[in-house]
Amino acid sequence: MSTPEFASNRDNFCYRHPDRQSFVLCQRCLRTICGECQTPAAVGVICPECMKAERKNRTPAQKRAERRWGSGGRGPAMAITRSGRPVVTYTLLAITSFIGLLMLIPDVGLQLKNILQFATPYLYPQIWGFPFEPWRLLTSVFAHGGFIHLALNMLALWLIGQNLEAMLGRARFLALYLISGLGGSVMVALIGNPMVPVVGASGALFGMMAALLIIGRHIGANVTGLLVILGINFVYGLFVGGISWQAHLGGLLVGALVSFIFIKTKERARRRLQIAALVGVVVALLVIVAFVPPLYIASWA
Repeated sequence: MSTPEFASNRDNFCYRHPDRQSFVLCQRCLRTICGECQTPAAVGVICPECMKAERKNRTPAQKRAERRWGSGGRGPAMAITRSGRPVVTYTLLAITSFIGLLMLIPDVGLQLKNILQFATPYLYPQIWGFPFEPWRLLTSVFAHGGFIHLALNMLALWLIGQNLEAMLGRARFLALYLISGLGGSVMVALIGNPMVPVVGASGALFGMMAALLIIGRHIGANVTGLLVILGINFVYGLFVGGISWQAHLGGLLVGALVSFIFIKTKERARRRLQIAALVGVVVALLVIVAFVPPLYIASWA
């Protein structure tokens, strides 16, 4: 509902279009701007003049980031629109949530857990006599130990995945998620307690956070806050029981490696090299877990 005092106040009209009433202010200069003159920024919107000033004052690293990650000079806020919906993020959310909710059903949940969870003995049947089921290295990423565990991990996937998928593209984002999850399980096999089975997407999520950290630093973004959050989460896992810090460490390291590959092979002409490098990472992880005996084998066999 408009009032006479608002209608007569020229401050409530766009400074570039005096005939358009608006109550939105530029977050930099506080001038009134209409919908056409608004450009999404990190916080709120800014006017065309402030946008021009921001582009002019960008560091060389930030200018390179626009070319490298396809923002077309319009900033990260436009990347999601151009890339479409984060289909992979939503699909991973749907699949993992469905499995997690099924695991809350007493009998069904126990059976699913026995099928999907990972433990080191499944990789070394000659030592422990378990069946050889190496696919558990990856299936454990989609299983969780309870509703809180599931909810927290899915919240993190939803918050981080949407932006990261828009930056990387669907195929690269899916590769990052799965390879990081695999890296977390491999680290559990190498230095974890073989008698304690593990489930959860934490390795994949730490890989995603590592990617945001590496790519953000590469394009000149301020990653201090992310670094603090990452450090707190990792240290928390070291001192709280029931959390596999080994999976966190593995996902973090592998996620950083995958991100480095993305950065070094970002050009379209190097797409085949990128794919070959990612395949090489997967093969290396499988070779390591197949031929490097876990540190606990001597004491637990």
